Amino acid sequence: MTSDESAPAADHPWLLDIERELSNAAAVLEGLAPGITLFGSARATLDDRHYQCAEKLGQWLARAGLPVVTGGGPGIMEAANRGAYEAGGVSVGLNIQLPYDETPNPYLTHQLHFLHFATRKLMLNRYARGFVVFPGGFGTVDELMELLVAFHTDDALRRPMVLIDSDFWHDLVKWFHNELAARELIDADRIDFIRVVDDEYGALEVLLGQHQAADLKRQQGD
Repeated sequence: MTSDESAPAADHPWLLDIERELSNAAAVLEGLAPGITLFGSARATLDDRHYQCAEKLGQWLARAGLPVVTGGGPGIMEAANRGAYEAGGVSVGLNIQLPYDETPNPYLTHQLHFLHFATRKLMLNRYARGFVVFPGGFGTVDELMELLVAFHTDDALRRPMVLIDSDFWHDLVKWFHNELAARELIDADRIDFIRVVDDEYGALEVLLGQHQAADLKRQQGD
């Protein structure tokens, strides 16, 4: 064993950062009911239909008593948090410190800060009872792929997953089936659970079930 391998964590500040991030996040998230984690573009604006969809979905999830969890930034993250926050629900943001400024959005009841993407992604995934993925860039696709890897390797980790906007995701999901599964690079049943919908109500039906979603919509007069 080399001296580096045997050195205490105190000699590696980044290890202490990771330990602190995990400990702080676990202390908060373990005190909440399992929620729904939403991913999507940080660039979505107020007049974007995906922003409006995420805001409405966040509102409905909060009214169903489910915490709404995001990366805590702008765009889709802000929209989902805003919907939950303004509905009086639990709105959680796991914000990452980036070289460029990504300040936490103002619609958070619980705010956690991370220096490392790996720990942040772990905590976004670990305590969720379901996932919603909106259109986004490399970060969103990375988060989606990490979930699919986890689900592919361990059935116990598999939870409902919804992709919003069939036009956006169609080619990728088709590639999963026609290339990866067809070439037997993955098992086809490992991707059959992915649901692609086009609006917030479709996502709600997947996450809550048709009857509960319909009851919630009727109660709220939506």
